[in-house]
Amino acid sequence: MTHAFDIDALAAYLTQHLPGKWSRLEVRQFVGGQSNPTFLLDNGERKVVLRKQPGGQLLPSAHAIDREFRVMQALGATDVPVPRMLHFCSDASVIGTPFYVMQHLDGRVFGDPLLPDQSPSARAAMYDAMNGTLARLHRVDYRAVGLADYGRPGNYFARQIDRWTRQYRQSETSPIAAMDRLIDMLPGLVPNDDRATIAHGDYRLENLIYHPTDSVVIAILDWELSTLGHPLADLAYNCFAYRLPSGAVKGIAGVPLADTGIPTEREYVERYVARSGIEPHAPWGFYMAFALFRLAAILQGVLRRALDGEASSPDALQRGKLAPLCAEVGLAAVAGG
Repeated sequence: MTHAFDIDALAAYLTQHLPGKWSRLEVRQFVGGQSNPTFLLDNGERKVVLRKQPGGQLLPSAHAIDREFRVMQALGATDVPVPRMLHFCSDASVIGTPFYVMQHLDGRVFGDPLLPDQSPSARAAMYDAMNGTLARLHRVDYRAVGLADYGRPGNYFARQIDRWTRQYRQSETSPIAAMDRLIDMLPGLVPNDDRATIAHGDYRLENLIYHPTDSVVIAILDWELSTLGHPLADLAYNCFAYRLPSGAVKGIAGVPLADTGIPTEREYVERYVARSGIEPHAPWGFYMAFALFRLAAILQGVLRRALDGEASSPDALQRGKLAPLCAEVGLAAVAGG
């Protein structure tokens, strides 16, 4: 187990704070996440999921699991599918970092956006469900669910460009020319559009749980980067796979999509706009460039943690090295739309 902790101490704590007896506790880490380590806990009668901060030195504002817990707890009263929150522990002495416990859901998680084991009709339905679930999230009245102070509405892109520039510089390992160009260019391309919704921040296929047999999203996971933000930033990030080649953060650029059931990027965006009524106020290439810039900054952080021996996943080093490619594709989006 990459992130070992005292299972007996955890079992004693859970017995005090959750129903049932947790003295016979089995722990298994989920593989695949690049940020906050996540574990399946099984006491023989019940399964729950624990999510914690990674160990080591953390970047400012990163790995804010208290925010994850808060936003999912708030969304539990809406039609946005999230796991039920069970308990938050801020006491780092229990397992070394703060953590929370949430409902375990039986369902399907897909890591490959090509969905190779699905039929064309199933792929079409699953992409449509992903699209519709995002539009549903962006329709939530964040004030009504108690999240008015969850972020600063307005000026989202400018603030995010500044934030991720700082995060990138703090985790920089070697110069990336395309990243430097994006850092120079993006602030001057920000549209005059201050709309704000709850923004997931990492909305993509592998952060969704689908029903065991139906093409229905039953949960959105990994809310670490969520805030009050611009909905089209979420949509563009959801579309980055269309711009990256196969094998690079599981991209599908260059893959013939005809007859696969998977919509084109344009079709996917148009479907979201029709559902949400939210129109871009800048060329679509800006939103994609921003999404890829942000992804490059995130991957640079993944690389930094891997080099420091604090990776959350065994493939962290390999994925972190994709930051330059993401920056280059983002720079191309500025020119190409």
